[in-house]
Amino acid sequence: MKAVLQRVSEARVAVAGETVATIGVGMLVLVCAERGDSEAVAEKLLTKILKLRIFPDEAGKMNRSVQDVAGSLLIVSQFTLAADVSGGNRPSFTQAAPPDEGRRLYDHFVAAARAAHPLVQTGVFAADMQVHLVNDGPVTIPLQIQ
Repeated sequence: MKAVLQRVSEARVAVAGETVATIGVGMLVLVCAERGDSEAVAEKLLTKILKLRIFPDEAGKMNRSVQDVAGSLLIVSQFTLAADVSGGNRPSFTQAAPPDEGRRLYDHFVAAARAAHPLVQTGVFAADMQVHLVNDGPVTIPLQIQ
């Protein structure tokens, strides 16, 4: 699975002009299930995300996790993270999990996140979403777990 994490001071997701999720301080997590991914991979990715120390401590050093700062997670499905542009200028998404498998792994990831962390919001799987965020730092971290 792949993810892009953005430390945010606020973020929200809208679908058809209606806000469906909003958070304050925390992380926007763009997540992509790829062919061959499993529930175990999703859980390993989540564990890494929850423990990743990208929030500042009293000295201003990135030394705290989202759990340490009681921050929120906004989890958004993002199949385009699987884009392959090596063959030309139009991206190929053949490495992305098929929609039914992607939904299953996304739902598993979200359920595991909600079981492990009290502040979780989500986008809408397979919807045309508008994501609004204030990237704090900016801090943006790409992750890939296999």
